[in-house]
Amino acid sequence: MSQKVVYSIIESPGHPDFSALYSRLGWQEVRLPSMRKAISQLHKQPPDVVVAEFFYGYGNNYAGINISNLDVFLHSLLKYAPQARVVVMVEKTERQYVDKLAELFELEAILVQPVSEAQMWEVLVKPES
Repeated sequence: MSQKVVYSIIESPGHPDFSALYSRLGWQEVRLPSMRKAISQLHKQPPDVVVAEFFYGYGNNYAGINISNLDVFLHSLLKYAPQARVVVMVEKTERQYVDKLAELFELEAILVQPVSEAQMWEVLVKPES
């Protein structure tokens, strides 16, 4: 079996560093500093798992048609890696908005920040359905 690829899309200083966890799982981590870089990487190396933060698109931050910072990436993910599991981390104050995104895209888990390594382990090692 080939090594799993996990995208860590790190758009803020609040994104926890789970590099040691991914290493223990034997996964290759691809650290990406923006959604634009993540979309570009999809063409080169599709992920098995994506771990990213959710930021709600207040007002016109995301052209008024998207719910969050993740919409465009998740649309692209459907094309290039439809099997990928998506784990979303969100601040408690924005948790209510993630459900809108979950109506459009399949999300493996929604974790409220701060996210511990134990919480992430639970999500990542649970049997895939």
